[in-house]
Formats: sequence, C-alpha cells, structure tokens
Amino acid sequence: MSLFSYEGFAVLTVIMLALDLYQTRGGKVTIKKAAIWSLFWVALALAFNVVLYLYWQQMAPNSSYSNSEAATAFLTGYLLEKSLSVDNLFVFALIFGQFAVPEAIRPRVLMLGVVGALILRGIMIAVGAELLTQFHWVLYVFAAFLLYTGYKLWREDDDEQEDFSDSAPVRLVKKCFRVSDNYQGTKILIRDNKGWIATPLMIVIAVIALTDVMFALDSIPAIFAVTKEPFLVLTANVFALLGLRSLYFVLEGMLTRFCYLRPALAFILSFIGIKMLLMETNWAIPTPISLFVIILTISTAIIGSLWKTRTATAS
Repeated sequence: MSLFSYEGFAVLTVIMLALDLYQTRGGKVTIKKAAIWSLFWVALALAFNVVLYLYWQQMAPNSSYSNSEAATAFLTGYLLEKSLSVDNLFVFALIFGQFAVPEAIRPRVLMLGVVGALILRGIMIAVGAELLTQFHWVLYVFAAFLLYTGYKLWREDDDEQEDFSDSAPVRLVKKCFRVSDNYQGTKILIRDNKGWIATPLMIVIAVIALTDVMFALDSIPAIFAVTKEPFLVLTANVFALLGLRSLYFVLEGMLTRFCYLRPALAFILSFIGIKMLLMETNWAIPTPISLFVIILTISTAIIGSLWKTRTATAS
C-alpha cells in the first residue's frame, strides 16, 4: 500500500487526526501552542506540495499533469480551501456562543466537526468527480452555484448573525430526545430515572454537522474549478481542514477584526465560478493566475481588516 494511494493517504489522515487530538488533550489550548501547531500543519502541506513537485509522475503515471502543474494545482486548491475554511471559524464561534459551549470541550467538538467535514467532503469529491466524468454540463451547474454563493456573500450583512437555536437539527434532536439543561463533559447521552436523555452537546454536534454540509457544498465545486484530479482535490481538502482546530484557537479573539474577509471570499467564489465557466474556452484562466488572485485577495483582505480595526484594538 503506497502512501500516495487513496488507502495509504487515508491511513496518513487518521494518524494526523490522532496527532491533532493528542496535542489538544486536557481541553486547554493556549494561543502560543495553537500558533505553533498551525504553522506545523501549514509546513506539512507545503512539504507535501514539494513531494508532488518531485514525484508526481511516479505517483500518477497516467495523469496529464506535469510535476509543476500538479504542485501548482494542489497549492492553489489548498489555499482556496484554507481561505474558505476560515469562514467556518466564524460559524463555529457563533455556535459556541449561542449554545454556551464550555471552553474545556470545544477542542473535542471542533475535532468532531473536522472529522464530519472530512467524511462529507470525501463522499462529495467521489460523487462530484464521477458526475464531471459522466456529465460535462455539471461543470456549468457548479459554476452557477458558485456565482450564486458569491452573490449571497456580497449581499450578506456582517451585523446579521444567524440564529441556530431554532434550526432544523435542534428541532430534530428535541423531537427525538429529552434534552438536559447542562453539559456533562463530553458525554452526548446520559441516563436518569426515566431513561436516556441527550445533553446540549448532541444539539451542538447536530448543528455543526449541518454547517459541514453547507460548507462542503461551497468548497467542493470551487476546487473542481482548479483541478479535476480527485487525488489532488482530496489531499488539498484534507490538509486545509487538518489545521482548522489550531487556527480557531489562534484567531478566536480576533475573528471580529476580519471585517473584509466575507467580501474577499465572495470575490474569490465569483472569480472561481467565472474560471469554471471559461474552462473549456479560449479564455480559460490558467491555474497560476488563479493562485496569484487568491493570494492577493486574501492578503489584501487581512491587511485591510487589521488596518481598519487597529484603532478599536488599541483602545
């Protein structure tokens, strides 16, 4: 079993998830520790990118990509998925606040969210790749969906926060179970004199599962505009999600400062949608240009956001 087969990479992913879970044991994650691990996950993705550049032809001898094309496609997809995943952090912070999730169990909840996202994206990548192979017109459906999502983000008001307290997952859990008033550590179900009763943690997990579905619907069509190589799509998603927990604890206190992130993501999704529409034409946008646009957009949004909010931070 090769490391670069789907089976081998699945084993590697499980090992990396176990390592991520181990480094957040005890429930207490400091900003310094989270920052170090965030850099580690980014460095690991970049190291994998170097391996692709050196050995892609041996890894995928039947691929039409050259080594440099595969490495560029992976890096572009990774940065795209990483950028989109930051939007997940806003929603995670919102969910934790609305449901008063204790800080001690937040790392475990985030891990469940990441695992759920990996499983969902794996399924959607397999389905999406098969659809694109069998039905070329699906490409334009994906493009239209990305343009629509970008438009929604453009119109979205940052001051309007979504209320998850009466969402479908909450109603479903409350319909199927009695729900206790208090958290019981990381327990999802407990027993009382009337039988099994769900803790609020079950509701939180159900809500995060729903958000995993929503974010997968955005990110998977987007990365297929960068590359149709399923292995590159899968690995870019895995590496982007692996550092999500550590990144959350680094940015937890700074999320409100990224005021230009949503417009930046709206622009990126719209740009990727246009790229997908032009893929089979003479005006196709090369992947290196897409890489440059993503880096420039996110960098500008971050620098502009920090500059605009510097006065509020200083005071």
